[in-house]
Amino acid sequence: MRAKNTSGGLVYSTEGGRMCPLCGQPLAQCSCRQQAAARVLGDGRVRVSRETQGRGGKAVTVVRGLPLDATALTQLGKQLKAACGSGGTAKDGVIEVQGDHVDKVLGLLQAQGYQAKRAGG
Repeated sequence: MRAKNTSGGLVYSTEGGRMCPLCGQPLAQCSCRQQAAARVLGDGRVRVSRETQGRGGKAVTVVRGLPLDATALTQLGKQLKAACGSGGTAKDGVIEVQGDHVDKVLGLLQAQGYQAKRAGG
């Protein structure tokens, strides 16, 4: 038995189980997620800024444009958070460090060879 979704793509097959909507392969054989994780997300222009919008007035240091894949971005995020002594996250090509640590993060990135610059006010 095969079921199709409304856009015409195969969603389930009794032979292979759930199917990937992107490549049409069974999920066990799909390589779409691995390819997406290995993709470099940044544009190479490293920008460090301080944002408070949408965070209840609390400051967050945001790093955008790093030319790294997801695993390297997570590792760099851990290093920056440890150096600043605060929490944060690294996802979707952006590193967020809780608190106003723009100068410290800029110095750390420049010491690692990135051409980072301050963005915003």
